[in-house]
Order: sequence, then C-alpha cells, then structure tokens
Amino acid sequence: MWWDNIIAAIGQRINFEGIKCSVGVFIKDRNLLVPHVDVPDIRYIDWAELKRRGFQGVVFDKDNTLTVPYSLSLWGPIRSSVEDCKSVFGNNIAVFSNSAGLHQYDPDGRKARAVEFKIGIKVIRHKVKKPAGSAEEIERHFGCDSTRLIMVGDRAFTDVVYGNRNGFLTILTNPLSLAEEPFVVRQVRKLEAAFVKRWSEKGIKPIGHMLLSDSRDCVKDEPSQQVFFSE
Repeated sequence: MWWDNIIAAIGQRINFEGIKCSVGVFIKDRNLLVPHVDVPDIRYIDWAELKRRGFQGVVFDKDNTLTVPYSLSLWGPIRSSVEDCKSVFGNNIAVFSNSAGLHQYDPDGRKARAVEFKIGIKVIRHKVKKPAGSAEEIERHFGCDSTRLIMVGDRAFTDVVYGNRNGFLTILTNPLSLAEEPFVVRQVRKLEAAFVKRWSEKGIKPIGHMLLSDSRDCVKDEPSQQVFFSE
C-alpha cells in the first residue's frame, strides 16, 4: 500500500505518458502542441457561436481550468461562463481529468463523485492519462465523433496534444493559479509556453478543424470585471 501511494504521488507530478508522447511531438508533430484557440480563461469563449458551428459538446480539464489545483469548487470569476456553457450545451459537458476519474489514481471513482457533486458536471472515467490514449471513452459518453467536441484545458503537453491527436477543437487557457502547483509542474509549464510561443512565431499552425477555420470567430471581448467573495 505504501509503495502504491508513492507511485501515485510521483505519477501525479510527473506525467510519464506525457513525456513519451511529447518526444514524438518534438520530433515530427510540432503542430499538435499548438491549440486552435488561445484565451486567458473560459469567460472569453463564445459558447453559443461554437454550438452554432456544429459542435455538440464540451470536455473540460479540471485543475487550473475550472478549479484551482486540488480544489473542488469552481473558480469564482468563471462561474457565469460555466452556467452559460450549460445553458447552451445542456448535459453535453464533462470533465476529463488526469486525477479525478483516472482509474490509476481514482479506482473507486470517489474523487470523480466528489467533483460531480460540487460543480455539477459529469466526470468521465478513463484508463489512460492524457495525452496518451484514444477518444473512445469520451465519444462513448457523448455519443458522437470527437471532431464534434471541444477540449478545453490549461496544459499544452496534455490537454492540447491529446485533443489535437484525437480530432477535437482545442482551446488552451491560462492557469487559474500557480501557487498550489508542484515545482516540477511549474517548470514544465514554462517549457510548454516557450515552445508554443516559439513554434507559433515560426509559423507552425494547429491542425485545421472542419467546423472552425478562424479561431477569432469564437472569442469574445474582455469580460466585464465582477467582484466575487470566497466561500
């Protein structure tokens, strides 16, 4: 038991599957690291426009996309955008996380159920850590092809690469908070940002998506500032 706990702790900080998959990205598939859309946070996403374009569902990462790391509560300023997303896509939204719902670290689904209870969004159970793996579990959940789905996350090496590999529209957000992240994760995040910026400046484009040719079409102007009180 103690050994399993150690392996789990290391694995949650160092994504071995991600490292292996990233080698191929660096060598031959650099465009997989470039998102279709890049926004500060989900308040900038025009959900209604994406639905109008033919997208049928939204898949969110959890930590630093919807919540600060290790929290179960939605980050206050994005609550209205989450509600807007729900009003547009109904029940066709879900969380696909490398923690809650991942069989390796949440075998009994306890973490997934806690997230579902707290934020009211279904957590998809799955066996393979992003960016590795296929979209089979997500497609089965939504009942449609992954090209009709949107992957939203804060990590280029995991969320964006996984989404691009499997045909999603990929949206990269800035992290909500770096204070709670482990040191290793913060350093890897810096590398991600540097590579995305460098390759984008060199003209490397994301894989084209049939439903959205121009990312600007689904990005809203800067949201109005609101005051939120901690719970």
